[in-house]
Amino acid sequence: MKANHWFAKRKRKFKATTDSKHNYPIAPNLLDRKFNVANPNSVWVSDITYIATKKGWMYLTIIIDLFHRKVVGWSMSEDLTTEHTIMKAWRMAILNNPIKEKLIFHSDRGVQYASRKFRNELIKHREFVKQSMSRKGNCWDNAVAESFFKSLKVELVYHKKYNNQSEAELSIFEWIETWYNSKRRHSTLNYKNITEIELELNNHKMAA
Repeated sequence: MKANHWFAKRKRKFKATTDSKHNYPIAPNLLDRKFNVANPNSVWVSDITYIATKKGWMYLTIIIDLFHRKVVGWSMSEDLTTEHTIMKAWRMAILNNPIKEKLIFHSDRGVQYASRKFRNELIKHREFVKQSMSRKGNCWDNAVAESFFKSLKVELVYHKKYNNQSEAELSIFEWIETWYNSKRRHSTLNYKNITEIELELNNHKMAA
């Protein structure tokens, strides 16, 4: 095989992050795969994935604004508790993007999103926020978040061997903030980057 330059393709390690076997309430699928939205802070999508390090699994939670595909909140944790995953990411998102208009928050049916702790957090913003969840076992209902994780892993994570959480967190932070959220061009944005879209939005507001 080596003489012919053939190599076995290694199967990527898999770690489940979604536990939908719980008794918490399930929100309706309000998003219904309508991934193109007209305004910022009108639809956020969220998901959780795993990151391997030499000291064990780390878990990355992200929140993406569907308007320009910007990661508005994220967290890295050593466990899958609600507090250390979606609560941390949510706090970052609303700190940088105060909720002042109607917002759909979409995720899968994972226990972190269905938990009483997170639902109580959303209730604080019930004037504006409505929770939405994918259909059971249907990853296409949250395709934008899934696509983000694919890009992150293919462009960064699969090329790295992280020693610990701090190393992984710094690497992913730099990729999100200095590349994905600023310079990376997106086909869904007509191959513009998020910085350009935000500038156009600000110019439009000033002109109005």
